[in-house]
Amino acid sequence: MEKPFLMLVEDVIFPRQGRLVMPTGRIERGRVRKGDAVELVGFGGDALAHVTDIDVSSLRVNEANAGMNVGLLLPGVMAGAVERGQVLAAPGSIGAHVAFAADITLLPEEQGGAEVLTGESLDFYIQAAAARGVVTLPRETDALQPLHMGAVTVTLERPVALEDGQSFAFRLHGRAAGSGTVTQLLR
Repeated sequence: MEKPFLMLVEDVIFPRQGRLVMPTGRIERGRVRKGDAVELVGFGGDALAHVTDIDVSSLRVNEANAGMNVGLLLPGVMAGAVERGQVLAAPGSIGAHVAFAADITLLPEEQGGAEVLTGESLDFYIQAAAARGVVTLPRETDALQPLHMGAVTVTLERPVALEDGQSFAFRLHGRAAGSGTVTQLLR
């Protein structure tokens, strides 16, 4: 509860013909109150808005806390900017990034793990966001084999809300290939 507010956008509803937009999702940390300023982070749609109302199971409440599934009513000017995979957060508490260092672990071959080479294009799943990215292995490593672990650098096609220590999964050629943890955010 003491950490800054963060909510994953899992769906977007447009009540009242575009005058309002209601991103819905689970509050991961902190709390949000009616009237609070929130920042939309990720996919280049960064914007600031004030919460008009909070919807919890079709009931209007003045405050919502971590662990709750909610809808936040925001002014309609945000309508075209909000999409699944972004986050709503306390202003300035999290940033969007396209590059990061990570430790990854590949699945066994019978579970979809496959050899990963530098320059390989993978599909990354970070919280509710999906983004394609290119992996770069250290110079001394030619390839990562199934069941192996390694340090890599990832460059995503579009900015995603990221923090150090955040976990993610990735797919190769449409099949689950492994998982990882962000070790450093890069510029």
